[in-house]
Amino acid sequence: MNPAMTASPATSSPLAIRPARHEEIPALERLIAASARALSQGFYTPEEAEAAIAHVFGVDSELVDDGTYFIAAAPDDPDQVLGCGGWSRRATLFGSDRFAGRESGLLDPARDAAKIRAFFIAPAAARRGVGAALLKACEEAAQRCGFARTELMATLPGLPFYAANGYVAGTETTVDCGGIPVRFVPMAKYLSIK
Repeated sequence: MNPAMTASPATSSPLAIRPARHEEIPALERLIAASARALSQGFYTPEEAEAAIAHVFGVDSELVDDGTYFIAAAPDDPDQVLGCGGWSRRATLFGSDRFAGRESGLLDPARDAAKIRAFFIAPAAARRGVGAALLKACEEAAQRCGFARTELMATLPGLPFYAANGYVAGTETTVDCGGIPVRFVPMAKYLSIK
């Protein structure tokens, strides 16, 4: 995917959306931890948020290798990362490199749903359209690769965002994060035919 300028619905200012690079992973890990700590308040306890950061949240470097993990940056400062998120044609539904339940096998677009993965927004950029711009870029890229459906594992704070963007919630599930149960919600969506 070439770098693209996408208007943020909440601010009408364009965002630069482009694939993440390997050298950016440490900075993305810091953004993810800051996002999880700040934006999970009221949804998860501090202990749950820290357990999820340690065991589930983070960058899946396979998505970076595949060119399907994106960064939304400020248009006037490409080093100012406002958010990150991606999609995958692999079987893993969620989890960073640290997550044990990973499956690298490739999906079949004719029968499988593409995976929407690891969306995290910088706390200062929350609710300004960054997530929506990233989600649109991911859904469009998945459609170009032949996928008609997407699915994801939503965090509790992410649930309203995905529901507002057409995702339907399944039954809440709990993931053991180092002995601390953390709740997530599987969600799915049919992509419109273009």
